[in-house]
Amino acid sequence: MKRTIFAVVFFISLSAFLLNAQDKQLTINDAVVGQWTNLRPENMSNLQWRGDLEYFTFIKENKLIQQSTKSSREKTLLCLDGLNKILSKNKIDSIKRFPAVSWTDNNTFLFKHKKNRYFYNLKSKKISLGLCDIKNAKNLTASKARKYYAYTLENNLQITDVEGNISEVTKDENIGIVNGQTVHRSEFGIHNGIFWSPDGNFLAFYRKDETMVTDYPLVDITTRVAELKNTKYPMAGMTSEQVTVGIFNVKTKSTIFLKTGEPKEQYLTNISWSPDEKYIFVAVLNRGQNHMKYNKYDASTGNFVKTLFEEKHEKYVEPQHPAIYLKTEPENFIWQSRRDGFNHLYMYDTEGNLKKQLTNGEWAVTEIISFDKDEKNLFFMATKESPLERHLYKLEISSGKIVKLTNEKGTHRVKISKSGNYFVDNFSNTKTPNQYDIVSTNGKVIRNVLTAENPLSEFDMPEMEIFSIKAADENTDIYCRLIKPANFDESKKYPAVVYVYGGPHAQLITESWLGGARMWQYYMAQRGYVMLTVDSRGSAGRGLEFENVIFRNLGQAEMADQMKGIEYLKNLNFVDAERIGVHGWSYGGFMTTSLLTNFPETFKVGVAGGPVIDWKYYEVMYGERYMDTPEENPEGYEKANLVNQAENLKGKLLIIHGAIDPTVVIQNSMDFVQKCIDKNIPIDFFVYPKSEHNVRGYNRIHLMDKVSQYFDDYLK
Repeated sequence: MKRTIFAVVFFISLSAFLLNAQDKQLTINDAVVGQWTNLRPENMSNLQWRGDLEYFTFIKENKLIQQSTKSSREKTLLCLDGLNKILSKNKIDSIKRFPAVSWTDNNTFLFKHKKNRYFYNLKSKKISLGLCDIKNAKNLTASKARKYYAYTLENNLQITDVEGNISEVTKDENIGIVNGQTVHRSEFGIHNGIFWSPDGNFLAFYRKDETMVTDYPLVDITTRVAELKNTKYPMAGMTSEQVTVGIFNVKTKSTIFLKTGEPKEQYLTNISWSPDEKYIFVAVLNRGQNHMKYNKYDASTGNFVKTLFEEKHEKYVEPQHPAIYLKTEPENFIWQSRRDGFNHLYMYDTEGNLKKQLTNGEWAVTEIISFDKDEKNLFFMATKESPLERHLYKLEISSGKIVKLTNEKGTHRVKISKSGNYFVDNFSNTKTPNQYDIVSTNGKVIRNVLTAENPLSEFDMPEMEIFSIKAADENTDIYCRLIKPANFDESKKYPAVVYVYGGPHAQLITESWLGGARMWQYYMAQRGYVMLTVDSRGSAGRGLEFENVIFRNLGQAEMADQMKGIEYLKNLNFVDAERIGVHGWSYGGFMTTSLLTNFPETFKVGVAGGPVIDWKYYEVMYGERYMDTPEENPEGYEKANLVNQAENLKGKLLIIHGAIDPTVVIQNSMDFVQKCIDKNIPIDFFVYPKSEHNVRGYNRIHLMDKVSQYFDDYLK
């Protein structure tokens, strides 16, 4: 009898344990930082191939670990204690965690320690100084052989060699002239302002003259008396910066500038060197952004040589990628373009002759990965299977034959060995948190290296589904993601929140872990909300025509598509059509405010973060690409100006803005709030005094808690 009672009690206890094991709720901390910290699926840290060997390395438990393509046996190359002994022997301070490393050859890796850079050779067990810390240096960029390092000090550019000898490339005293930094507000695929030639004999760099650009006032409140911190902000239709490209000869210490001609207000991007260092190539785009010339310049004189080809479009051209040259055929290069509607690959020679189009179809190449050793095959990522997925493909250059190398459904990231024989396939999908496989470039899976456990297995996670509906044009399929409340009961009526972006360069819905959603959306679903996201026309991943439908009319097609999502929601018997909210940031903030003011009977609550309210306040490069200038398109600017719509506001709206936002200046929100005051329209406004465009760090927990609470207060 006692044994029977014990068994029953044990069974009940076990059942309760198993039930509670999946009943855990996300906290706001989980929702904001958990996706990147404690609730992040297990991964392989600092994964990379070891030189040109068929070994890959990663860091685990403060050890540098190695595996081969042939065996899963792990070999410890160096542990933290061993590294600290070497550092101590060389009178260098110890470190607490094994640092990230990058292999410079088969036996040597580079690592950073207290702003210094060191080389360590596993074979000789010797450590050497690669580069001493240079106080206040930014944008540090090494030449290929790491013989030289270029960097910026405030607005000037310098070079140091491994012995510590310094060369001043520029000496501009006027802070309005900036050298070696990004230009054109980092549009057009620009990520830096320093471009080493292949052998490190020359350094190309951007020189930006923004003395003629209007100062925009930002206020620093960290001082006893708040200080004015002006930033250069060229608004749409106003005077923009003037950019040139300099070339510094490392041996002669002389500089020439490319003769890129008039008008001075043009865009210079996609800079690349010829393999022999004799020429430099620049995509020159007019300010109207509808005509691009790909130009060749003499690197020794700066003289214009010829235009290799041109691209024009009635709406806009947006070059994003520099040319990639073949080592075995240095006179040929690969160019990426959306001239056929989707981003594809074209082979040109350096005289401007189109040799062949390498890829085509209604899908996009999203990244060129590498060539194989003999450059017979090119590896690239693309949306060929689905706009929701990213897969690796092998292109045989001679025949044009394309072979898909990744098999599992999902979003793949790969690292290919230098030989081109193997790659590490790291992927996730809605069922797989994270997986790493070793795969041959013949497509054969060699073995699984890591399959991450579900880090959310103990949580009561809501159900998520991805599907498509018709856009407002009734022809185009657009993707949606719906997250139902936890413990979903179809007989109940739930409030719904739309999480929106809607603009170019962003795709919110993917076949990946969590469906591409932020953990916050699951947090809100746990709290009883239906969470919907619609990737409307205008968003990324679907080709040029899908995107440029927004041209000169920002917000219009996007709102129409979002309302098709609302129509879908209203047809769900478990959604309360009287309790629909919307939230988004930046372009999503613009969309949130647009929806509340254009469809006041539909949306009860909205939270708009860092919103563009009036596009005439936005910067030249992005703004004029999609809207032209206010003088050229007054009707479009007037229609998209949400100050004009403020009187329509009926629901509860919270606008949030960073006080020192240099991307979407706070004047946008202030204008809208003032119009609401003038018209006696209730509105809520919250400012993060020390935040820029994105509220980061622990402030973000405060931010998302505030957003969540606003919906709880007025929508629930």
